[in-house]
Amino acid sequence: MMQPASLATASVRRHYEDTIQRPVDLATYSSLLGSNLDLLLPLYPTGAAPMWGVTPGKRNVNVGKYSKLRPGDYVFFYGQKRLYLGGLITHLFRNAQLASLLWGNDDDGQTWEYMYSLDDLKGCHITIEEVRDCVTALGPKFFVQNPYIVEGADAERLIDIAQVDIGDVPVNSKLEHTDLAPEGIPFTGELDRMVSSASRREQAKLKRLLLPGLTGQCALCGRTFERRFLVAAHIKKRAACSEEERRDLGNIAMLNCILGCDALYEHGYVTVGPGGDIWISKAALNGQSVREHVERHLKGRVTTWWNHERERYYSWHRSHAYRSDLPA
Repeated sequence: MMQPASLATASVRRHYEDTIQRPVDLATYSSLLGSNLDLLLPLYPTGAAPMWGVTPGKRNVNVGKYSKLRPGDYVFFYGQKRLYLGGLITHLFRNAQLASLLWGNDDDGQTWEYMYSLDDLKGCHITIEEVRDCVTALGPKFFVQNPYIVEGADAERLIDIAQVDIGDVPVNSKLEHTDLAPEGIPFTGELDRMVSSASRREQAKLKRLLLPGLTGQCALCGRTFERRFLVAAHIKKRAACSEEERRDLGNIAMLNCILGCDALYEHGYVTVGPGGDIWISKAALNGQSVREHVERHLKGRVTTWWNHERERYYSWHRSHAYRSDLPA
């Protein structure tokens, strides 16, 4: 879903600061949360949860949109002609009393009672032009003025360009027994997706170009590895590249080791700043194993792979993939 929430509007900024930048203390509102408290606490061990909400809208226009949302869906916040923040929905609940206490009421007397909690919040910079390119139903003059549900292939394209990793954060979702394969009955769905031979040839050519010998250096940590431990990683996500960019084999990719650095870059925990400094997201410091890797192998490093020709690709990664701090 794309959620309009322009920080240039004073009331929106106040709501954002009160319940996104400073997550809601669950214990403070335990009496209002009721049974939802028991569902939220396991998801938020710190006892605080970022929250947002949707008003019913005129003639309840937003209610149908909200009803389509499920835990595990992704929300992008929109303002000033770009998507600037993304987060995973962990729990949905309706609570007019709590919403009114947190955010008050709008000019029509409505409150943001159709609420949801969020996790894995990530700053981003996806322009409205990029959104229009991803979502085929949108016209050239489309702007996010109301909550907008994106589904199917359009949603996959939007998630892809944002480099969002769906499913790595716990959500409050109760599976019915019908959702699970009966014991003893083999899964019959598609296990493998076709990969075009053109894509395979391109990847192989990239690796030969970047790694002509038997060993090479990881662009991020600088350690030397045998070629089987190195991959030709696109600096800018391949799905977001133009045809011309995909053919820019000398600049579009770098060698990353699979012993930590490739996954950290792919999921936005590290990026490359202007000039080659390795930037480390605060999110990378939350888990002990990841923190140990970045502090031992990446902290304070400057990659020799940065140059002016590659900067536009690194800039894209910083804007779209890097888990930057929440927008101020």
